[in-house]
Amino acid sequence: MYSSGPLHRNPNRQSGLTDLNRAPVLDDGSARSLLARAREARAQAYAPYSNFPVGAALLARDGRVFTGVNVENASYGLGNCAERVAIGKAVSDGVRDFVAVAVIGPQDEVECAPCGACRQVLVEFGRDLVVIVPDGANVKQYTMDELLPGAFVPSRLGQGEVPV
Repeated sequence: MYSSGPLHRNPNRQSGLTDLNRAPVLDDGSARSLLARAREARAQAYAPYSNFPVGAALLARDGRVFTGVNVENASYGLGNCAERVAIGKAVSDGVRDFVAVAVIGPQDEVECAPCGACRQVLVEFGRDLVVIVPDGANVKQYTMDELLPGAFVPSRLGQGEVPV
């Protein structure tokens, strides 16, 4: 269903959230399909405290999709976000090479970008990882580099890049 085929880079694009003229990284159909998977997953969210269910769908380079939902806890700080649940499922299955993640909150057409902690976890797996969110009847695509400029990455530890 998904392949690296629709993935393309625009070397001339400028970084930044306000650059709406840049080319999308996934074709529209693939982005919408991944967002639909996130929407389906959202139905399983456990959000009794915030009433803010979130679903995520993480596309691996090999075409597999790993879904996640937010899982809250009465001790609020112990909850898990949908994006980190999806990453955990993928990594536990031995997958570490990702193309994109779609994230959707309680409203189907309202942007729900990853929180700061999720941005840091996602960037661990690639600064060019694409984040797909709804934007009304459309979809928006950002790279992790755009969402988290100046991210703390493995090379900042003085050990070089971590093999994934």
